[in-house]
Amino acid sequence: MNKTAILCFLLLPAAVWCQSDPPKAAGNYSILAIPFTEVHLNDHFWEPRIETVQQVSIPHIIRQCEETGRIRNFEVASGNAEGGFCSVFPFDDSDVYKTIEAASYSLQVKPDPALAAKLDSLIARIAAAQEPDGYLYTWRSIYNKGDSARAKDASEGRGLKWAGETRWDKTDGLSHELYNLGHLYEAAVAHHLATGKRNLLDVALKSADLVDKTFGRGKLEKAPGHQEIELGLVKLYRLTGEKHYLNLARFFLDVRGYGDAYMQNHKKVTEQNEVVGHAVRACYMYSAMADVAALTGDDGYASALYNLWNEVIAGKVYVTGGIGSAGSNEGFTQAYDLPNFSAYCETCSSIAFALWNQRMFQMTGDAMYIDVLEKTLYNSLNAGLSLQGDRFFYPNPLESRKNVERTPWFPCACCPPNVARFFTSLPGYIYAQLGNTVYVNLFATSETTIRNINSRFQYVPVTIRQSTEYPWSGIVRIEVSPEKPNTFQLNVRVPGWARGDAFPGDLYSFEHKQVGSLSIKLNGKALSVPIRNGYAEIERKWKKGDVVEFAFPMLVHRVQANNKVAADAGMIALQRGPVVYCLEGKDQPDEHVLNMLVNGDQDIDTQFEPDLLGGVQTLSLNGVLVERKTGPADAELKPMRLKAIPYYAWANRGKDYMTVWLPTEVREARAMSRPTIASSSTASASEGFKGDLVAISDQYMPKNSADKENPLIHWWPKSGTTEWLQYDFKQTEQVGTVRIYWFDDEATGGGCRIPKARRILYFENGDWKPVYVPEPGPVVRDGWDLIHFEPVKTAALRLEFDMQEGVSAGVHEWEVR
Repeated sequence: MNKTAILCFLLLPAAVWCQSDPPKAAGNYSILAIPFTEVHLNDHFWEPRIETVQQVSIPHIIRQCEETGRIRNFEVASGNAEGGFCSVFPFDDSDVYKTIEAASYSLQVKPDPALAAKLDSLIARIAAAQEPDGYLYTWRSIYNKGDSARAKDASEGRGLKWAGETRWDKTDGLSHELYNLGHLYEAAVAHHLATGKRNLLDVALKSADLVDKTFGRGKLEKAPGHQEIELGLVKLYRLTGEKHYLNLARFFLDVRGYGDAYMQNHKKVTEQNEVVGHAVRACYMYSAMADVAALTGDDGYASALYNLWNEVIAGKVYVTGGIGSAGSNEGFTQAYDLPNFSAYCETCSSIAFALWNQRMFQMTGDAMYIDVLEKTLYNSLNAGLSLQGDRFFYPNPLESRKNVERTPWFPCACCPPNVARFFTSLPGYIYAQLGNTVYVNLFATSETTIRNINSRFQYVPVTIRQSTEYPWSGIVRIEVSPEKPNTFQLNVRVPGWARGDAFPGDLYSFEHKQVGSLSIKLNGKALSVPIRNGYAEIERKWKKGDVVEFAFPMLVHRVQANNKVAADAGMIALQRGPVVYCLEGKDQPDEHVLNMLVNGDQDIDTQFEPDLLGGVQTLSLNGVLVERKTGPADAELKPMRLKAIPYYAWANRGKDYMTVWLPTEVREARAMSRPTIASSSTASASEGFKGDLVAISDQYMPKNSADKENPLIHWWPKSGTTEWLQYDFKQTEQVGTVRIYWFDDEATGGGCRIPKARRILYFENGDWKPVYVPEPGPVVRDGWDLIHFEPVKTAALRLEFDMQEGVSAGVHEWEVR
């Protein structure tokens, strides 16, 4: 396509591009999502959420990008400001691009001249920072300005270490040069469609042309270290029709297979059959594979994707729909390793998982992918944003010991703008179309008009209107109004939970399969229709004003995990509709929800509470507080009435205890902790420790030294140094025994080990003195390091230890007797 033709296409009004009129690709998904610009939301659940993002989150994120130097980086790179790289990570450019994308989506449905002007100002700074040949990466542009700029580099060496001295040197490592550009391209397409302007699009095309000249077979054959550019290139292809962008996206997928599993570079993408490594990278790659497969008809990609999806569903996804259990790699471990307290479940990985599931649906038409998308959307993903819109979660654990709170920003701030761009485009996940077949995938009060074709090959506009109080109510009313009578099939998803399935596969199941009766009516009369691939198929000659009403049974389900998930043994989770519930301390007679026990067979009441957490459906059930265990299956119990709230809404009232999984057996329950000398003392530590000092006396016992399912403290990245912990007692105590449970994560590839030596000191007459240990022993890993010493009377005790060379150390528990 020549440049004149491109210009003609791109100057068309934005609305023309929204349904099915962009330059036609050689292929596409058989099922097309109805774009969010064509879906008008008037929903009590999602519309306020999206308005909060528009009115609060986006302005907040822009301010944070300004205050943290992310925007100033472009000014320094262009020479319009003095100084060095202003922020922490060389990929911080991407946060600005994602913010522009989110704001552009907002502009497409809600014009805002002030916001549009703000974006133009940001884009002018981005354009000025682009180098003459199209290269755009502010860290390198600033670094290349010389010693003065390098001396002021706020990345503290990360830029040079991750990106190297020259362009693209470490692009298949941690440079994120191509990752940044992928978000640039997505932002440019979104901004062009919102405004019709080319100011950011021209920057993106100039950059993409440089990347195309640089990378490819016979050129620089490297894979992106963090997948994302593939998705951006596909969007550029769809916008311009220029196939070399699609070919480049495919190259970046096909070139993989020479690196490590963390970046999914260990095998050719078509040979990968196990989900490994960094979760966001993985799901961005799988989403891009789906796009390229749809556009090129590559069955090899599709086959690999089915295998990978089945593998993650079989044992690597949480009941909340979150993925990526480990913080050490922000990603996947082995199947069934799904700890709750240390669950990572990065907000960005939930977004990436939703993107992948949407594409799997578009490839297949199977509702199970939307079932998973819905579970993620209402729970793990939705939890990533506070109800007020200006606080965020990075990880989304399923258990809290008053150690978690939302924060307004992060040094690595990928999640806030990612949440904003997802929610502003959310209506685009509700409806889809295959020829004349219309899919209703998600349930929200909304309206869209699609175009069908009648037997005379004439376009017939058909308006679909949903009315519902979902997810609190299972009543969904769908009005179908074709401009003139039209025969077509309406496919309405019957959620898996309404058919007795907690989740695809056998990772999670309902304790009791009975789900109640599903009712379907057409114009007030009962209707019996086939359910295939999870959809109620209603084919008829529709006329204006026809109404289909679904009544999904909204029972409270007790979810149990596969027996192979050790973290959930003997426990249940609660789910009503698509919403997973949790106990939070503030709602209970006693805040210690981690010490609760429930009867799994009881009736559970539910009610809507309009003044709680923005209006939520709560659950009420009987439980007991386990005050003290008297045997493996016996305990002193204190009965009380418990309230469960939707998981997504927790931590909107400050730090608190929280749990999703509830024990039903005494042997799996935790008893209340009793006061000890250690827990009653004031703890302190040497400089540089990470974690909450309460952890070392909280009486939560680790399974082994590498266990991250319980709170701990560590000194990483310090190594080879001498460090200390100290207890200042409330009063003088006579003590003669300590035991320490050291943190050592060698087994999981971490950087902490047991120390090479340790000693106990007591405080006397203003000095620290060593205790006398008659029979010293070696430092112990994967068990208690027990030290008996001659008893001393003291008001303070200190544990001093020497780290091994090249590694750090940490402590799970330190008890004193």
